[in-house]
Amino acid sequence: MQLRRTLALGAAAIAAVLFGPAGPAEAAPARPAAAGPAPAAPALAAPATLASTIALNNCSASLVRYPTSAGGDRAMMLTNGHCYEGGFIGSGTVLRNVSSTRQGTLLDASGGALGRVRADLVLYATMTGTDVALYRLNTTFAALRSQYGATPLTISGSRTAAGTSMSVPSGYWKRVWNCTVDGFVPTLREDQWSWRDSIRYDAGCDTIGGTSGSPIVDDATGAVIGVNNTGNESGGRCTLNNPCEVAANGTVTVLRGRGYGQQTYWFTTCLTSSRTIDLTISGCLLPR
Repeated sequence: MQLRRTLALGAAAIAAVLFGPAGPAEAAPARPAAAGPAPAAPALAAPATLASTIALNNCSASLVRYPTSAGGDRAMMLTNGHCYEGGFIGSGTVLRNVSSTRQGTLLDASGGALGRVRADLVLYATMTGTDVALYRLNTTFAALRSQYGATPLTISGSRTAAGTSMSVPSGYWKRVWNCTVDGFVPTLREDQWSWRDSIRYDAGCDTIGGTSGSPIVDDATGAVIGVNNTGNESGGRCTLNNPCEVAANGTVTVLRGRGYGQQTYWFTTCLTSSRTIDLTISGCLLPR
């Protein structure tokens, strides 16, 4: 997990993010019409910046919304389960609606500090089946936009595809990795933890320690399609900081230097009409 080298290197810097939709209660702006009878090429999202991201003391995080979130809803912060303030979450454990005082620094496009934000609740966190943590902040999307001009990233409601051009913006290093979705791993194993349907990056995507919790952003839509969580650092086999890929037949593959992330569209499969997480909803993909 890419938190380990972060702790060894010292205090955390800041988390980075792409511009989100026009506002927490607004739909994304319509793409321009074609100039002639031929259909226009899809418009690209704004290039990745450090805007509307959150720096934790040991990880990266991002300000996010569901596709259906409203401006008056409580703002949310996305990071990894292994970035939970209580330490690594044991295998088989899922945290729901746990009180929190987790704080971070909200950033502007150049990485400057806009102000502190604070969570009051862990909405969902686990390292079993996936490696995610979603926090509720003690303020609303509308208040953050009014005070700082911050607009959240939207969590995509659908699974990404192999070949997708993506960015991994990390505020810890104030750097953006430009990568591609190379494929998917049915089971990714690291030490005691196993994760399903993990996103594998292309071989040139050399994410490093300090990038834990960074959003994975679809370059074409600007939506969050995953959360960066680990990479095989030294070629080890299924050990801490050295995840391995496990096929359905049990075959183990080790790809030294390869980075991975976890799915986030799963959150949208578990939402009620009032945008609360219900793990009993039919089709909910989040581990229980």
